[in-house]
Amino acid sequence: MLYDAAEEPATLTPEALREAYEAQLRAVVTDVGVETVAAESGVDAETVEALAAGPTPDLSVADAAAVLALDEARPDAEAIVLELRDHLLMAMTTGVVDVDTIAANVDLGLSGQEVQQALEGRTVMTLEQLAAIQQFLAERNER
Repeated sequence: MLYDAAEEPATLTPEALREAYEAQLRAVVTDVGVETVAAESGVDAETVEALAAGPTPDLSVADAAAVLALDEARPDAEAIVLELRDHLLMAMTTGVVDVDTIAANVDLGLSGQEVQQALEGRTVMTLEQLAAIQQFLAERNER
């Protein structure tokens, strides 16, 4: 479900956490095949091929969810995204963290408002952004 790609995200760097997400996605691509993933997920073939080969620049959470949803053991893409948002919002609540605190503590160049828009799905969230936000929240909640 992306958020569960690593057992202890607080111990990882955002880059390592993103790599864990991509490893989850690559496993689906390996199982289903590049052509099938591209055809059924709506993610363009070049992006799927790049994902299969290694790090993928600027892959969105929505695209990642569409790929993960092709794994029969997982729910559909919309459910994956909604569950991810719930997980992040619960982590914010547990850590008593607001969007301005996230923006000030992650190296993404986003304002608090932009973080909020990404968390709410009103703007595209990339895996890079997700990794930075999830890692910060996990580390904060470990304190």
